[in-house]
Amino acid sequence: MAREAGVTPLILGDAIEGESREVARVFAGMAAQVRRHGQPLPTPCVLISGGETTVTVRGKGRGGRNVEFALALAIALEEALGDTPGIHAIACDTDGVDGAEEVAGAVIGPDTLTRARAAGIDPRAMLQANDGHTFFERLDDRIVTGPTLTNVNDFRAIFVDGVN
Repeated sequence: MAREAGVTPLILGDAIEGESREVARVFAGMAAQVRRHGQPLPTPCVLISGGETTVTVRGKGRGGRNVEFALALAIALEEALGDTPGIHAIACDTDGVDGAEEVAGAVIGPDTLTRARAAGIDPRAMLQANDGHTFFERLDDRIVTGPTLTNVNDFRAIFVDGVN
């Protein structure tokens, strides 16, 4: 589908594991390299991965591994690029349940952290509290499919547009 839309896909693997926020930091580095230098592939492109990451619970928030990944990715992209022009991402669980709630995951875009701060939400504090569900709920950026009864894998896609 990506190729048909004129977007180059790069499949990073279907068995990516590790701490969600650390995997997000690595993926942010890859997206930043693409954005800045057109490497390892030119824009527009999409970095695709699967696998199930984990979360070490540090706080008392509501969350799951996909919303944790998405929130950590948004923060890491901002750190790497200053802002995230032309970068959008999705992280979700194919069974429709991320963590203990019927939220499959979340989406981020170039304005995610700006909108959060304008709404009085501190993204770093939410990440520290493992409160990704509340973060994305307040922004209306959750993906809610309901249970799909199909647990294939987690799915992540980071779209890097060719905008300057």
